[in-house]
Amino acid sequence: MKKMVMSMMLLLLVVSSFAFVNPDYVSPVVNVVNEAAPAVVNIEAVGHRKASIDPFFEDFYKRFFGESPWTQDREFKALGTGFIFDKRGYILTNYHVVENADEITITTLKGKKYKANYVGGDKDLDIAVLQVKTKDVLPVIELGDSDNIQIGEWAIAIGNPLGFKHTVTLGVVSAIHRKIPKPDGRGYYADLIQTDAAINPGNSGGPLLNIHAQVIGINTAIINPTEGQNLGFAIPINFAKRFAEALINTGKVSKAYLGVYIQNVTETLAKTFGLKVNKGAFVSDIEKGSPAQKAGIKPGDVIVKIDNKEINSADELVYIVKTYPAGEKIDVVVNRKGKEITYEITLAERAEFAKATNDYYLGLKVRDLTPEDINEYKLPKDMYGVMVEDVKDGSEAQYVNIKKGDIIMEMYVNGKGEKLQSIKEFQKLVSKIKKGDYIGFIIFRDGYRMSVYFSYMGK
Repeated sequence: MKKMVMSMMLLLLVVSSFAFVNPDYVSPVVNVVNEAAPAVVNIEAVGHRKASIDPFFEDFYKRFFGESPWTQDREFKALGTGFIFDKRGYILTNYHVVENADEITITTLKGKKYKANYVGGDKDLDIAVLQVKTKDVLPVIELGDSDNIQIGEWAIAIGNPLGFKHTVTLGVVSAIHRKIPKPDGRGYYADLIQTDAAINPGNSGGPLLNIHAQVIGINTAIINPTEGQNLGFAIPINFAKRFAEALINTGKVSKAYLGVYIQNVTETLAKTFGLKVNKGAFVSDIEKGSPAQKAGIKPGDVIVKIDNKEINSADELVYIVKTYPAGEKIDVVVNRKGKEITYEITLAERAEFAKATNDYYLGLKVRDLTPEDINEYKLPKDMYGVMVEDVKDGSEAQYVNIKKGDIIMEMYVNGKGEKLQSIKEFQKLVSKIKKGDYIGFIIFRDGYRMSVYFSYMGK
């Protein structure tokens, strides 16, 4: 009996000693979550899109009779995350979370719901800005500086993965300057932050935080989520800040234009042209009258920095330039035969060099090609045609599967074809089209030429 009592006392002593280990300790992660979580919101976006009931019969019917009766207007719902970064109710999220939404609702940590207005966004950058207009005092999250993050520092993600609201995951910044292909295969996201903090569907648009409760990135992508690996990627917050500030101040999304044809610096290219660097964006040519030409950049230069940010590849340069608004002044550092030269360049508005149609023609909005298109889509330098900017729902163009990003190289009307060098030529041809005419396009997509055709029904 005495031994049993002694054993019980010893057990109680051990348990008591465990209970008092670090009694006043509070994890810094808890403090981060308490500070930031109230400003993180759940986003529900509802919209409509046309969808086919039976693709086989739809294709058969539309070829002979016009619009298919098997095509329905269906509602879709997208879920994601965002965060309030401005006391005026502005919210940052991913563009793909709210794309084509008719109605957007946000829900706060306390369960309060608000209708949100879409302010603007950019599909290429996958950034969107929303706004809630209310007299309520909204919690705001602090934005950090993504240019100064280091590999190995803490990374905390807050989001709504798989419908579980305000889920917190912890990891580190695994890598920086990562490049991954876009989901549609057209170009790359570059200069991303990689983290091992668990990110799942529904986290999109949520904040990636440092240990000071500051946002360092917008969670945006996952690689191989079904293969037991969790590689998460976030858009650097400095990119998003520039985009949001320009959008809020001007009320529009302005596309910056530099005007250089570039390619990656490889070992072979460096040896061939006697370059003194092994990374960067090699300038093969310059658009006449562009900001780059006016500043003094020359073919053969290698762009190695923009505003003290190192440029490791052509894809990085393309992506980073897109994060600046037109009219912004940037410092561009080039390496010319081993000597670094800094140029101050004022970025132009891309619309000044790439004229676009304001209206739909045959269900299409198109614009002129630019050096940026050549760079981003890895097109031949002598590529000609017009770039498809948008395709109207229900149009013949949509039915024959023309997509945003396609390049229309040639256009045929009733057997007569012409090459397209500009939107002026495109507009001239479509202005003569009548109901019943036979229309054909030669388009360039993913490295291949293909033909599409239809009988114009007057839509």
